[in-house]
Amino acid sequence: MPVESGSSSAARQVKQKRKSHSLSIRRTNSTEQDRLGLQRDILEGQDSKLPPSLRSNLLDLFSQIEREFENLYLENIELRRDIETLNERLAAEGHTFDGADLAKGALKTKASHSTSQLSQKLKTTYKASTSKIVSSFKATAARAVCQLVKEYVGHRDGIWDLSVTRNQPVVLGTASADHTAMLWSIETGKCLLRYTGHQGSVNSIKFHPTEQMALTASGDQTAHIWRYMVQLPTPQPVADVSQTPCEDDVDFSDKDEPDCEVEGPIDCPSIRVAATTLRSHQGVVIAADWLVGGRQVVTASWDRSANLYDVETSELVHSLTGHDQELTHCCTHPTQRLVVTSSRDTTFRLWDFRDPSIHSVNVFQGHTDTVTSAVFTVGDNVVSGSDDRTVKVWDLKNMRSPIATIRTDSAVNRISVSVNQKIIALPHDNRQVRLFDMSGVRLARLPRSNRQGHRRMVCCSIWCEDNTTCNLFTCGFDRQAIGWNINIPALLQEK
Repeated sequence: MPVESGSSSAARQVKQKRKSHSLSIRRTNSTEQDRLGLQRDILEGQDSKLPPSLRSNLLDLFSQIEREFENLYLENIELRRDIETLNERLAAEGHTFDGADLAKGALKTKASHSTSQLSQKLKTTYKASTSKIVSSFKATAARAVCQLVKEYVGHRDGIWDLSVTRNQPVVLGTASADHTAMLWSIETGKCLLRYTGHQGSVNSIKFHPTEQMALTASGDQTAHIWRYMVQLPTPQPVADVSQTPCEDDVDFSDKDEPDCEVEGPIDCPSIRVAATTLRSHQGVVIAADWLVGGRQVVTASWDRSANLYDVETSELVHSLTGHDQELTHCCTHPTQRLVVTSSRDTTFRLWDFRDPSIHSVNVFQGHTDTVTSAVFTVGDNVVSGSDDRTVKVWDLKNMRSPIATIRTDSAVNRISVSVNQKIIALPHDNRQVRLFDMSGVRLARLPRSNRQGHRRMVCCSIWCEDNTTCNLFTCGFDRQAIGWNINIPALLQEK
């Protein structure tokens, strides 16, 4: 092996010193562009989770900010020199002025002008560039917390609708395509009663405002009113379930998951005969609801009409016609004699029964596909959901255009609005449930994974204002209803 001589080694060391000295001189005499390029290379060499294109844009923005502040710093130095020169001149003439007073005078104009130019330039430069970046950052200190509390399993087919009683005892009711309706204990998840009087799919269930009566609508072209008596079981200790923040970055599986074969409840008592049967429709009765006071009910059918019945006599009071296609839903106002019906003809209609001699009709046109539901809210607002993947908030005093529009990525089914928190719960065809405020700001999305959440289309949502255990219920075609505890921080609601 050849051995390097001492003279050649010394020469190499001298050469390396000259090379490093040359590089240091070159760095010292480098231009501003080279310095920025070096900083960029150093920053780009560091590990980062940001995409390369986004990171490059950020580096460009930061370098522009640095240059602008350097220019401002140089301008300030020149201004200070001018102030000192004027002070010296005035002192020689026998006048004494403070530099701050001069800055408040003539020099203030120049300084404020420079500052305003810088501010305007910064706003113009970064407004368009950072709007998308800033919108992607979310507050972590105030995040909606959604906790799955209880699952209600026992139906043999998909659940179309659910409701919660307005009086004691507070129970949950579900309407299923398996021709039955069930009443559940909210705390224990136990089935308390099963109604089997319908011959077709039970499409809707609503409870009387003051009495223990339920109203169900069915595919057998009838609506039934039936009485119930239930006794709530002793509440069991609830297992400690960790609260799950409603995040958007949860990894969901898009594959349909197989449903488990669920046997019906064994020890659940049944009711087979209705107290009142309402017959007049020539098609599927898709929904029904009680008018304020509970003396009349309204039904919506695929025969393109809605009927108003007297509960005591079972007689048809009015037949509400005007929709061009099948009706999909009906809802009554909680305190006034108002009814809203939605239809596949892309419209929903408001019917006013406050004056017995006049039944005014207002038609709301704003959707481009089937209006799946329209519900009243506090005040003079109506919220409508549609298969066109939008939800619209309307003012009854101005029906020309909605006051807020929510755009989603999936068809919206039967929505509900929280009276206390003024939050809209949107059940979707894609198995998701999203929460929005009345101005259209998205608040949360309920967690859904292989372990919790719905595995099929979510058909309906309903808020329960008086129950502390669960304040939101959802049901879907995975044959189960789910009770959620939703905690929306006040900070999110104010935004």
